[in-house]
Amino acid sequence: MKKLAVSLMISLGLVAGTALAAGDPKAGKEKVAVCAACHGADGNSLSAMYPKLAGQRESYLVKQLQDIQGGQRVILEMTGMLTDFNPQDLQDIAAYYASQQQSPGVARKMGVNEEQSAELLKLGERVYRAGDESAGIPACMACHGPTGQGMKMAKYPALAGQHFDYTVKQLYAFQEEKRTNDGDARIMRSVSKRMTKKEIEAVANFLQGLRPEITASTN
Repeated sequence: MKKLAVSLMISLGLVAGTALAAGDPKAGKEKVAVCAACHGADGNSLSAMYPKLAGQRESYLVKQLQDIQGGQRVILEMTGMLTDFNPQDLQDIAAYYASQQQSPGVARKMGVNEEQSAELLKLGERVYRAGDESAGIPACMACHGPTGQGMKMAKYPALAGQHFDYTVKQLYAFQEEKRTNDGDARIMRSVSKRMTKKEIEAVANFLQGLRPEITASTN
């Protein structure tokens, strides 16, 4: 019973009967040394296999850190990495990365020629902004916003500028149910299962080049 009570306190963000303090970016900066090897000192990872965390929604980062620590989201590379962090540490780390400036991304050339590449980029934008009604795919921007900045209260992540490789990997992880921490509604698992390989890669490429100040296609 004692363990259950402690677990409940942690899950509710309570310490000695009081709510956790808001995340402190300055304190968080001192706690991310272990994260820098993969995610970069400022949250801009150099390797496309690791996500950019700079500028990400703080509420989303807190949830992901809690899920990884609690085993709801399994990432082999992060096994044991968060073991010694307490709930306030996770808040501070999230606040630090959320306060950083994300490095902009650039959409890659995916087709065999300029024309095909442009068409694939337009496909990615179309699926992101309007979905595909015939396939039952809703518009991605309904949850992640027209500029890819996510939704704070719903804890939906910002996607603009994220590495192509990482986004593709996560969509496949949801599709194959290797990642299941999208809640009881199973939104990401349901949507990704309806997407083709072509659509997944097209959306990921569009997002890599999407910037907050860009709300319409530049092609």
